This record gives sequence, structure tokens and C-alpha cells, in this order.
Amino acid sequence: MKIFVYTLREFDELPFFEKFSKQYGVEFGYTTQSPGPENYHLAKGYDAISIITTPTPAEMIDAMKENGVKVISTRTIGYDHIDVKHAFEVGMGVTNVTYDPASVADYTIMLMLIACRKLRYIMDKANVQDYTLKGKLGREISKSTVGVIGTGRIGQTVIEHLSGFGCRILAYDIFPKDAVRQHAEYVDLDTLYAESDIITLHAPALEDNYHMIDETAFSKMKDGVILVNCARGQLVDTEAMIRNLSNGKIGFAALDVIEKELGIYYKDLSGTIIDNPEMAILRSFYNVFFSPHTAFYTEEAVANMVENSILGIQAYLKGEDHPFIVKKY
Repeated sequence: MKIFVYTLREFDELPFFEKFSKQYGVEFGYTTQSPGPENYHLAKGYDAISIITTPTPAEMIDAMKENGVKVISTRTIGYDHIDVKHAFEVGMGVTNVTYDPASVADYTIMLMLIACRKLRYIMDKANVQDYTLKGKLGREISKSTVGVIGTGRIGQTVIEHLSGFGCRILAYDIFPKDAVRQHAEYVDLDTLYAESDIITLHAPALEDNYHMIDETAFSKMKDGVILVNCARGQLVDTEAMIRNLSNGKIGFAALDVIEKELGIYYKDLSGTIIDNPEMAILRSFYNVFFSPHTAFYTEEAVANMVENSILGIQAYLKGEDHPFIVKKY
């Protein structure tokens, strides 16, 4: 089996590709560049390609099909950057990965604490030697009600780890889990919006939940609500979020993901103009904390992503059923 890896990071992924390719008897080639018309030919003669969050439209899928590629593996949980519908139409397989949910779960809780304690404002002021207390009064997470939207592997782990803080936890998911009920109370979305001091998102990006956090949802939330998003930017209507930051409805937004981040995050854009005006507006708020989609980024998670990319490809090529094989779009 031969895999060509695009956008490989030599400083962290390469050692794991070398380790797991040897372990599973896989031959791999790679480039540090993202896939594009100028390098599609590099995948010729390979059974599969492995990518990250690169947009993968129909024309790229067709080019890979002509190269003889049979399956596209994304080293990410989400696969909304791939035109899966077209891939299926031309007989191209698609796989994704999972990784240790603790990486994102613990990062999520860190963002909650940053928000509760107004850490961005405190550090911004400290950087200009303003050590006064005005405007820096925080809240205790243990006295807060936290609403968790989505109780898959990551959402469930957030709840399990958060339970040690002693806060009240509400949960919403269309597929409730008995294990979650040990630490949280399942409620409908309106109740979660109305009663939560902190709302954290852990749902995949699907057509039916696009902009689920919109003007209507914000209107049902508490004044001063903290919003945490370590899931997908498309879940939140960015323009509505900006309006509700401006009018004080949102007390703090901690965002590891945003809309239209493809082509921005994971690149060095120092000194360039970024075509994302909403990002610029959000950065102007003292009560918004950004990180560039790094909640997943731990040594354990990177190892999982590389290994599971290989395992998903192997399963697809062998005709085996496997949870990493994408079956719907």
C-alpha cells in the first residue's frame, strides 16, 4: 500500500509517519506543500493521499482519480472541507480520524477558565504595566452552570473532566448517553440557553446545524453569557456574535475556531492582509480570546491522527467496515 502525504509537518508528523508506516508495512511519500494543480502529479501511482484541512473540491478529486488514487484520508475529525458527495459519485473513498478527546476537552476547560477570569484583559493591561484591579473582576466556574452542546467523545470528556470543578452541568444531544447522565442533566436547547452561564460547543458541522447559534439563539441566553467554541466555526453566525458582543449579551467569547478559517490557520501570514474582516472585528474586542485551531494539538493527538489515517486507508482498500470510513455527506 502506498500513501502520498500532503502538507506534512516535518517537525512533528514525520517521525510518526516513519514509525507507523514501518509498523503497518506502508510505503509513503510526502510534500510539505498543500495539494494544488502544481503538485497533483506527485500522487500519481499512489493508492491514497493523506491531507489535513485543505479545501478539496471536485476538480482536485477528479485529478486524484486520474492519478489512480482510490481514497482520500483527512488527518482530522471533520471532513467538511472535502466535497464528499462528488467523491462518492466518482467512486473515491473518504476517511477521517479520531484522536484522544482529552486534548480538546482539557483545552476547552482552559478557555472557560480564561473567560471566567478575564485573562486576556488582565494580560493586555499587564503588558503595558497597568496592574490595577478595575475591570478585572472574575467569576468562579464552580458557581456557574455550564451548558454542553454535543456529547460525543469530546463533549462527554469535557463533562467528565468538568465535573470535578463542582459546577452544574447541562447537556444537549440528539443521542443522549447514559454515561453522561452521571455528571450532567440532559435538557432541550431552549433550557440550556436560558440557564447556562457558559455554553460550549462540541457538535460536528452539518447542513442542519449551520449557524445554530444565531440571533434567535443569542436572544434566549443570559446576559453576559460566556461562549466557547472548540468545534467548528460554522456552528456560530459570526455577524450575530459580533452584534451580541457589542451590545453586551455575550460577556466573553473564547474561540479556537471561526468561520472562513480555511487558508488562514496553520500558515505564517506575518505582514500580509487577511481577507476576513469579521476576524479583524472580533480581535478588537477585549473580551474575545482567539487561538488558531490548536485545541487538538498534543503529542498524543498528532500520533493518533497519523496512525488512524493509515488505519482508515488500509481498511478502505481491504474492503473492511471501519468507523474511520466516511459513509455520508
